[in-house]
Amino acid sequence: MPATVLAVCTGNVCRSPALERMLRRDLDDVVRVVSAGTQARATSPVDPPMAELMEADGLVTKGFAAQQLTARVIERADLVVTATREHRSAVVRLVPAAVRRTFTLLELARLVGTLDAAALPRDTVMRVAGLPAAANAERSRHLGRHDDDLPDPFGRRPRVYRKAYEQIRDAEAALAAVLATAPAHRKGA
Repeated sequence: MPATVLAVCTGNVCRSPALERMLRRDLDDVVRVVSAGTQARATSPVDPPMAELMEADGLVTKGFAAQQLTARVIERADLVVTATREHRSAVVRLVPAAVRRTFTLLELARLVGTLDAAALPRDTVMRVAGLPAAANAERSRHLGRHDDDLPDPFGRRPRVYRKAYEQIRDAEAALAAVLATAPAHRKGA
């Protein structure tokens, strides 16, 4: 059974679809990646300025349809990655048991940078399942003031979209590098 990663933002039309499609591209097929929004309009496509950035990066946006965040979607996820601390709180309000497997993207990228990836299971499914515990252990060692929120570019200027996309891309690269089984098993490698 594939491991599932859930990406969460507000409308599920900018930040979370970008993260979803990046992770789909970079991880083995045994990882299922989905996204949802805390205030999504079901079936909405990716916001055009974000879609343009994604497509320029080789990501497919055609066929994307936003979905509302629900308890059921959260319960099916092995790892929940949110755009902001507010989204993380929304996930935990819906499913309190998800607290130990829910992180903001920037927080998780920072935490995985401190992990010994060789100590994680070699199998990608097991890595996804084991990452929350490893990241939580690091979380307790790295308490402090960090800005773990990705700004919402929706309806803003193109440069705000670019900055948000670059932050997502950089953080996703750190996460994918740890979650991928091994360089030889990564797509495109």
